[in-house]
Amino acid sequence: MQTYFTIIAAALYASCLFLPTRPRWLISLVIVFGWLFHGAALGMEISSPVGIRLGFALMLSSALWISVFAYWLENWQLPLEGLRLLILPSAAFQVLLPVFFPGQLISMSDKSIWFPAHIAIALLAYSALTIAAFHAVLMTMQEARLRNRDSLFSAGWLGAALERLPALLMMERILFRLVLIGFVLLSFTVVSGLVFSKDVFGVAMRWDHKTIFTLLSWILFGVLLGGRHWRGWRGKTALSLTLSGFATLLLAYVGSRFVFEVILHRSFL
Repeated sequence: MQTYFTIIAAALYASCLFLPTRPRWLISLVIVFGWLFHGAALGMEISSPVGIRLGFALMLSSALWISVFAYWLENWQLPLEGLRLLILPSAAFQVLLPVFFPGQLISMSDKSIWFPAHIAIALLAYSALTIAAFHAVLMTMQEARLRNRDSLFSAGWLGAALERLPALLMMERILFRLVLIGFVLLSFTVVSGLVFSKDVFGVAMRWDHKTIFTLLSWILFGVLLGGRHWRGWRGKTALSLTLSGFATLLLAYVGSRFVFEVILHRSFL
C-alpha cells in the first residue's frame, strides 16, 4: 500500500507540469491529492509499532512535502506559477527516494518521550529553510536574468518559469519570512536537542558533527536576520548567507545521513 501511495503521489506531482495555468482550481486540486498521498506514504514509512524510521531520503521527502504545502498556500495569495515548474518536479523525484533508501529503524524503548517531538520540530525547521533555499536560488537566477537577457536563465522552460515569478522585492519579502520561521523552529530544535541529549546520552551537549553544523547554521541565519533588522541587508548578502546557512544544515542532517547509510552502511543517530 505504501508503495502504491508513493507512486500515485509522484504521478500527481508530475502531472501538474502538463496542466494548463487556467483554471487554477484544477492545479490546486491535483496538488492537494498528491500532497495527501505523499503524506500518507510518509506516515507509513516513518512510523512503526516498534519505533520510527529515519534516513536522508525520508528527510528530503518530508522537506518537499512541507514545501509543496507552503507553495500551495502562497499560490493562493501571489502569482507563483514559476515555482510550480520547479518545486513539483523535485517533489515527484523526492517522494520516490525512500523506496530505494528506506533509512534505519530506531527503537523508542530507550528514548525520551520528547524524542518524537524533537524530530518533528527538526523536520519542520529543515523544511522551512529548504523552501528559503529554493527561494534564494530562484532569486539568484531571477537577478542574473534581469542583468543579462541572453543568459541561460532566459531560454526554454526555465526562462518561462522565471518570467512568471513575482518581482524581486516581493520574492525578498517571502524569503525573509521563511528564514524567520525556519530560524525560530531551528532554535526550538537546538533547545529540544539539549533535553534529548541529556536524557539519552547523559551529557548536556553531544559535540558531534551534527551538533556543530546545526549550531553553525543557526548562527548564520541569526546573523542574517540581525543584519536585515539593524543594517538593512538584502540582495547578494542575504542570498549568500541564506544558501550558506542551508548548505551547513544540509551537511548536519542529510549529508551525514547519506554518508553513513549509503557509503559506510552504518547506523546513525
